[in-house]
Amino acid sequence: MVIPVQIQNKRKHPVLFGTLLLSFSGILCKIIGFFYKIFLSRTIGTEGLGIYHLIFPISTICFAITVAGLSTALTKYIAEYREKDPASVGKFLRCCLFFSTLLSLAATGIVTHFSSFIAKNILLEERCAPLIRILALSIPLSSLHACIHGYYYGKKQAAIPAISSLVEQSIRVFFVFLAFQIQKESGGSIDTSTAVWGLVVGEGASFLFCITALMFSSDLFQKPKNTGTVKHPSRKLLLYAIPLSTNRLTLTLFSSFESILIPSRLRLFGYTQTDALSIYGVLTGMALSAVLFPTVFTNSISVMILPTISEADSRGDYKKIHQTIRRTILGCLLLGSVCTFALLLSGKWIGQYLFCNSLAGKFIVLLSFICPFMFLSSILSSILHGLGFPGYPFLINLCGSIVRILFVYALIPVYGLKAYLMGMLCSQMLTSLLSVVTIMKKRKEII
Repeated sequence: MVIPVQIQNKRKHPVLFGTLLLSFSGILCKIIGFFYKIFLSRTIGTEGLGIYHLIFPISTICFAITVAGLSTALTKYIAEYREKDPASVGKFLRCCLFFSTLLSLAATGIVTHFSSFIAKNILLEERCAPLIRILALSIPLSSLHACIHGYYYGKKQAAIPAISSLVEQSIRVFFVFLAFQIQKESGGSIDTSTAVWGLVVGEGASFLFCITALMFSSDLFQKPKNTGTVKHPSRKLLLYAIPLSTNRLTLTLFSSFESILIPSRLRLFGYTQTDALSIYGVLTGMALSAVLFPTVFTNSISVMILPTISEADSRGDYKKIHQTIRRTILGCLLLGSVCTFALLLSGKWIGQYLFCNSLAGKFIVLLSFICPFMFLSSILSSILHGLGFPGYPFLINLCGSIVRILFVYALIPVYGLKAYLMGMLCSQMLTSLLSVVTIMKKRKEII
C-alpha cells in the first residue's frame, strides 16, 4: 500500500507537524484576539478594559489549582506509556478528568460565594464582583478541556487542541459582537460583563467540541484486553501533578499580586483611580497583546516538545535530547531578534493606527526587547519538565516574578509605568540566563 507523503511526514515528524498545526491555529486565534482587543477598547473603553483584565488573576489561580499540574502530568504519562503500555493510557485520562472535575466545581462554588470579598479586599475594585461571579462559570469548562488537550498532546496529536482553541476564540468574539449589534439596534451599549460572558460562552463551545471528539476515543470508553502495568494511576498522576500544581499556584499568586499591585502603585505616582485603570488597560489589553503575538510559535513548540523530550528520555535517546536543546536555543534567539526588530519598526504605528492610542505604541516599543529572552525561557522550561525536573523552572520563574514585583512596588510610585516595563525586561533576561545555565548543566549530567 502506498502511503501519502503528507501522512508519512506527519508520522515521521510529529513534533514539526504538530507545531505547524498549533502555530497556524494560534496565528488565527491571535489575529482574531488582536482585533477583538481593538474592538473592546473602542466599545467598553480603556478603563473597562482595565477592569476586564483585573479579574484574570482569579481565573489563572483557579486554573493552577484545578488542572495545570494534572494536564502536564497527563501529557507526560500518555507520551511515556502510549507505546509500551497502551492499556494504561485510558486509566490516566479518566483519573485526570475525575480529579479536575471535583476541583473545578469546588473552585466555582468558592469563587462565587466570596466574589464580593475578592473584589473589595483583593482586587481593590468593587465593580469586579459581578464579573467574578460570571467568570466562575467558566472554571469547570476550561479545566476539563485543558485535560483533554493534555491527553492529545501526549499522543502528539495536535489537531483537536488546535481546532478547539480556534473554536473558543471565534465563538467568544462572535458572541460579544452579536451582543453589541443587538444592543446597538436597541439604542444601548455593551459593558464589561458582556465581554466576560463571551469568555464563558467561548469556553463552553470549546468544551463541547473537545468532549465530542473524546467520545470517539477508544482510550476513554473501550475496555483494553489487558489491565496494563500501572496499578495505581491516580497515585502516580497525583504524585507528579501536586508539586507541579503547587509550583504553578505559587507563581500564579506572585503574578496575580503583581497585576493587582500595578493600579494601586500608579495611584501613588499621581494618577486617579480611573486613569490608573485606563493605563493598566492600555498595557494589558493593547501593548501586551501586540508584544505577545509572536509567542504563538514558541507556545506551540513548548507544547509539542514536552512529550518528545519525555519520550526520548524514557528511551535513553540522549542524542535527540542534545540536538533538541541546541536547536531550541539557536531558534529562539533568531526568532526573538526578528520579532524585536519588527516591533521596534512597527510599534508606534500599531499603537497609533490600530489601537488609536499613542501610549500603547510607546509601550510596545519598550517591551519589544523582551522577545528573545521570553521565547528562550519558555521553551527551555518545557524541556526541563520533559526531563523530569519541574522544580527548576519553578525556581527560575519565581526569581523573575520577584524581580518584577520589586520594580512594581518600589519604582512605579517614583518613575511610573516605565519602571514596570524595565522590570519586565530585567526579569526576562534573568530567567532566560538561568534557564540556559540550568539546561546546560543538566545536559552534561544526562548525556
